[in-house]
Amino acid sequence: MNTYLIIGGTGKVGGRLAQILRKTSHTVRIASRSGGDVRFDWRDYGTYRHALVGVDGVFLVGPGSATDWSENLTELLAAAKMEGVGRAVFLSARAVEFLPGGAVDLAEGALRAGPISWTILRPTHFAQNFTEAMFAPVDGEVRAPVAHGTEPFIDIEDLAEVAAAVLISPSYDGDTIEISGPSAISFDEAVALLGQHAGQAFTFVHELPAQHEVRLGEAGTPEGYIAWRMAMLGAIHRGDDAYLSDGVQRVLGRPATSFSDWARREAASFSRNT
Repeated sequence: MNTYLIIGGTGKVGGRLAQILRKTSHTVRIASRSGGDVRFDWRDYGTYRHALVGVDGVFLVGPGSATDWSENLTELLAAAKMEGVGRAVFLSARAVEFLPGGAVDLAEGALRAGPISWTILRPTHFAQNFTEAMFAPVDGEVRAPVAHGTEPFIDIEDLAEVAAAVLISPSYDGDTIEISGPSAISFDEAVALLGQHAGQAFTFVHELPAQHEVRLGEAGTPEGYIAWRMAMLGAIHRGDDAYLSDGVQRVLGRPATSFSDWARREAASFSRNT
């Protein structure tokens, strides 16, 4: 069995990916500035090669979308080449197309120009963003500047399965895999499904883009991240992000999990987290 380094292994996708790889008897090494299996810090080039020793493939989650980190990635890929790493899989986002020249777009370019085999994963917004991140209800409300725009939310469990399959196989080298759920739904519909399965009453409130930006700024959100987030949400508002992608079917040979099925499965944990 092979050894895989997961940068971002304590996150929503990386943690699930680690579980899948371990169940299939692969060795997993979690990279973290503290608390992982091996110390890794994007800001410290000196941690790169040590983290990559004996690794067959690496799963990459960047340090954020607020600032350009493509030079760091270039250094990491050079170190990976020196250590004989065979493959890098990068967790990007479909929304990269809506902010050309942004941090994620530049990182994709660095990966493609690097010296080892690569695959890029571009998922849509996660269904779990309603339980674990930006769309989680606060006082029973979900606020976002998307109006009636729709999004084909992806279940992170599906995404992690795709990541595992791609990481262990050369079949997807040089490929950019677009990943979405099986249908696009509005935030009104998503919130209603959440309430139905969680047994709670939730409301979606359309927030004006300017109000959303102010709220992010007041929360101390970095300017670069605000630009990234507004580009993503703006695409949903306009309807540009409603199209479907077949990455789950293409890689796993089965349909992606619907938002309703995800909400039904996660109802108990959703109730605990809101």
